[in-house]
Amino acid sequence: MMISVSRFGAALALTLFGLCGGAHAGPAIQTWSTPNGARVFYVESHALPLVDVQVDFRAGGAESPAGKTGVAGLTHALLDNGAGDLDEEAIANRIADLGAQMGGSADMDRASITLRTLSSAAERDGAVDLLATVIQHPTFPAASFEREKARTLAGLKESDTQPDAILSRRFAAAVFPGHPYGRLPTVDSVAALNRDDLAAFHARTYTAARAVVSIVGDVSRADAEAMAAKLTADLPRGEAPATSVNTVLPEAQTIRVAHPSAQAHIAIGQPGIRRGDPDFFPLLVGNYVLGGGGFVSRLTKEVREKRGYAYSVFSYFMPQRDVGPFEIGLQTKGSQTDDALQVVNATLAEFLDKGPAGAELQAAKDNLVNGFALRLDSNRKVLEQVAVIGGFGLPLDYLDRFPDKVRAVTAAQVRDAFRRHVSPAHLVTVVVGGDGDKAAAPRAEVAR
Repeated sequence: MMISVSRFGAALALTLFGLCGGAHAGPAIQTWSTPNGARVFYVESHALPLVDVQVDFRAGGAESPAGKTGVAGLTHALLDNGAGDLDEEAIANRIADLGAQMGGSADMDRASITLRTLSSAAERDGAVDLLATVIQHPTFPAASFEREKARTLAGLKESDTQPDAILSRRFAAAVFPGHPYGRLPTVDSVAALNRDDLAAFHARTYTAARAVVSIVGDVSRADAEAMAAKLTADLPRGEAPATSVNTVLPEAQTIRVAHPSAQAHIAIGQPGIRRGDPDFFPLLVGNYVLGGGGFVSRLTKEVREKRGYAYSVFSYFMPQRDVGPFEIGLQTKGSQTDDALQVVNATLAEFLDKGPAGAELQAAKDNLVNGFALRLDSNRKVLEQVAVIGGFGLPLDYLDRFPDKVRAVTAAQVRDAFRRHVSPAHLVTVVVGGDGDKAAAPRAEVAR
């Protein structure tokens, strides 16, 4: 299977530079719409004889109908298993003959299909024709459907025994009650799916109105226009989905799930921010200080270095199309779970009260700005960022303005932004496992 599926996509990468000019000069993004309404974002770069393409659809897990969670992932996974008059083997052979690469991912917001091809006309046109067929005319062969369904069910059954997977499921359900972000695939929901469900989901969500085409590389504007038109010409126009905002905040609660693991797997969080939130930059800088900066973060210093409660502890905001999660995560011995939670909560409370110190704030800004120029050193990385800008409606100069936006953040802005988006009254704590360590502790004490 060439197209991979993941539950969440990565959080917004903070990247720029390398292909399109001097320091802190972002790629020159051109944009237009195809005749049937798909949006196109294009960056011309002749550094290498390659063209990278990404087609994103508003067809992620959040679009799955109630009771049919898992249909988005299966639909995406089967796109290249048969399309038009080509079967899975023929598609794979055609990709190999063209020297191209096809892949992608699916998360809660987007289903993405990617293509890398040589820029020479014969190879490029052949690869684009193939991608267009895969996107627009999948056949969802019965044998492939049953195979992928069985594989998915086996993975779900296995994940139901793993503390990390259990934690993810329980945390999402508790943080997003009644919201699509809180509904993840289950054995029962996937077992009930059939091929007609996949075809119906594809027809509803793989439409021009839900599509964003991103093209980066060694191709002219005229050829890019022809590529985008080819990739979307046979898609139904469809209607753009309504913008929704999750305004339901959970009540503070602690959920403990028994599991025989020695380590307690812990997540603490609540709904955070959506893409484009004006508090993004203060939260980005502040979170680096709190738990996103690795060994220099407060949580690491308090939980790991001072007390040895965990090898790793982290925090992050995951802005999504709707309000994504704020989460603190760690693992610790079951017998010291309550102590570790007390330290985490105290560290967070102090941060909400006082915000970052001056030296912490400056170090965070320096790191984010100085590392910024090193993270866009290939066509593919440029493509990823262009796709994010196009898919989530960020300003075209977002990358140009990033360093200055970071530098302008003040301690007061960090404190105020955190207070707006993080509240102990809405923090959900989920603890899975640690029972093995707790059960072993009395025996160890007797042995001594």
